[in-house]
Amino acid sequence: MVMPHNPLLITVRAVEPEDIALLYLWENDRAVWHVSNTLAPFSRYQLKQYIESDPSNIHAHQQLRMMIDCREAGKPARTVGSVDLFDFDPIHQRAGLGILIALADDRGQGYAYEAIRQMIDYSRKVLFLHQLYCNIPSSNTASIKLFGKAGFEITGTKRDWLRTETGWEDELLLQLKVS
Repeated sequence: MVMPHNPLLITVRAVEPEDIALLYLWENDRAVWHVSNTLAPFSRYQLKQYIESDPSNIHAHQQLRMMIDCREAGKPARTVGSVDLFDFDPIHQRAGLGILIALADDRGQGYAYEAIRQMIDYSRKVLFLHQLYCNIPSSNTASIKLFGKAGFEITGTKRDWLRTETGWEDELLLQLKVS
């Protein structure tokens, strides 16, 4: 007997006060600091202030963070990551796009692709952006492949851009025209 595929429903949603514990873990995970240019840990107080500052107002903050929820048939919803629009520029109608799928076991499951697809749609239909971009270390082949699948194209290379424990690494610039 063939079992039916367990369909996933991925949604992106606003950050809620209940997300502080997850954000605290993710923002203070030194393993991902290199992709977010984080240099110091965040306190729960700082995260509480961030949430209370109306982070959904992209015009005020030039950034927008959304949480990624996954719902599987017959299972409770769970938050698997976050997606960010940053460097929002309303004049030139562009923004950067970043994503985090927190647990290694959740990576490669399609969550990131669906969240990126939803953010592209949101950028086009709600924010009326012309383009999105992302910066990816050249060694991060999984992210390069993910954003490529979503339609982003490599448009530039920043040579020796990122300092790593073992030396210098290039960073790729990828862009997507959304309008």
